[in-house]
Amino acid sequence: MKRVEKVIVTCAITGSIHTPTMSPHLPITPDEIVREAVAAAEAGAAMIHLHARDPETGQPSAAPEIFEQFLPRIKQQSNAIINITTGGGLGMTLDERLAAAKWAQPEVASMNMGSMNFNISGAARKIDEFKYEWERPYLESTTGFILSNTFEQIERGMRDLGDYGTRFEFECYDVSHLYTLKHFADRHIVKPPFFIQCIFGILGGIGADPENLLHMKATADRLFGDDYYLSVLGAGRHQMPFVTMSALLGGNVRVGLEDSLYAGRGRLATSNAEQVAKIRRILDELSIDVATPDEARQMLQTKGADKVAF
Repeated sequence: MKRVEKVIVTCAITGSIHTPTMSPHLPITPDEIVREAVAAAEAGAAMIHLHARDPETGQPSAAPEIFEQFLPRIKQQSNAIINITTGGGLGMTLDERLAAAKWAQPEVASMNMGSMNFNISGAARKIDEFKYEWERPYLESTTGFILSNTFEQIERGMRDLGDYGTRFEFECYDVSHLYTLKHFADRHIVKPPFFIQCIFGILGGIGADPENLLHMKATADRLFGDDYYLSVLGAGRHQMPFVTMSALLGGNVRVGLEDSLYAGRGRLATSNAEQVAKIRRILDELSIDVATPDEARQMLQTKGADKVAF
């Protein structure tokens, strides 16, 4: 892989996994998402990964008109690379998942690299009473849910967004997803440098064992040589150990309330910026420098913030 001289810190602001009852600090409304994103960038995040939610209920939404309420404001108030989901929320159609990114034509968009079981039902068993009616069935339904990312769906997303010059955060939840990316790279549908986000700790994906990170890196090294940058996220309690391990291996890191609601054992994070500040402190203690947004743009060869559609 390309060993980084400066680490790209990505912050995933809200996501579509956690529900409002789980934390009062999870940003829901456009105003909250703007505030959280700008503060995370000020704390040191070079890239901001964004989902949208219904501002009344907090339910994940793919509606471009909601993204329109916060994307321009974040761009105006921050120089961070804006990275828009194409995963959307559980159960959304591909058209729904792609709609916001096709409207926004961002510098970077996420791209899930394979279909998988995606089980987050365990979260429902920990909560007696939910704030909104949609939350419990949303979580419990994942015992029978498959996150669909077929080769046809992946190729469509790559081609539709690639036509706008959008680069990708390739989200790999298992080793097989690396081979799927290699397939599309060999067909020249996507081009290097590849920004590969290895994800650990989701039930249905690869487990959060340190040996698995080494295996994923070794596999990516064989497949892509120095044509890729490694980045890592760890779900829940695995967040900080795994992203620290990535940095020690010469890779990049992702934090944020999409991936974990906590800032320490039993202690909810009060903001996304708190998690960014924490990984910054860890990196500083390890004498590892953090990339600015423009340095990250140069590394990932994005088209620039002036060429997006918002």
